[in-house]
Amino acid sequence: MTREPAPLTIAIDGPSGSGKSSVSKAVAAQLGVGYLDTGAMYRALTWWCLDQGVDLTDEGAVVAAAQVLPLELSTDPEDQRVVVGGTDVTADIRTTAISSEVSKVATNTGVRPILQQAQRDRMAAIAQETGGVVAEGRDITTVVAPDALVRLLLTASEEARLRRRSAEVHGSADEAAIAATRDQVLRRDRDDSAVSQFTVAADGVVTVDTSDLDFDESVEAVLAVVASLAGHAED
Repeated sequence: MTREPAPLTIAIDGPSGSGKSSVSKAVAAQLGVGYLDTGAMYRALTWWCLDQGVDLTDEGAVVAAAQVLPLELSTDPEDQRVVVGGTDVTADIRTTAISSEVSKVATNTGVRPILQQAQRDRMAAIAQETGGVVAEGRDITTVVAPDALVRLLLTASEEARLRRRSAEVHGSADEAAIAATRDQVLRRDRDDSAVSQFTVAADGVVTVDTSDLDFDESVEAVLAVVASLAGHAED
């Protein structure tokens, strides 16, 4: 009897501005598998708490909100939708207002296990439905999916990360735009690093440095690692 091939599970970690979200979407699209943006889950919870009047510094209240978060996430990498309680918040969760507050939620040690288990469950469901999944965020390669077939740390120099994020947020990478982005990016990484390791690859995790790569080259670099590891798994 022919055994069904195991779903292709790809876990991608990395700091802000490393390109992990855009690259992960492109990789998922090219491979024809589903996509999970775990960071969107923390952002969605942040939006939900603010919408419901929950004080983000009240850790217990935020944990309670995480337990009942009415979240819907699309799995199509080319049509991402985030819906909370029937409200489409796809654009809202990317605003500076949410970006400046999300670390309060992401560093809540009571929230993380709840969302991490939700991420495992979603990864399994997506992989079952589409034949594979690309999940990206933080703690994905170590805590959420340490058994993923492919585990990567996508990284880049501080300069490259600031340039990319300022272009994304402000539409420009000039000196003023980078200065306006610096605190948001570096503070978020500093805050999150207290509860998550995403700057150094764990054992078995392949590092892809995108500092000197453009977008297409970054996607190709990740696809090359996937092809290599997936090929070895089939041998």
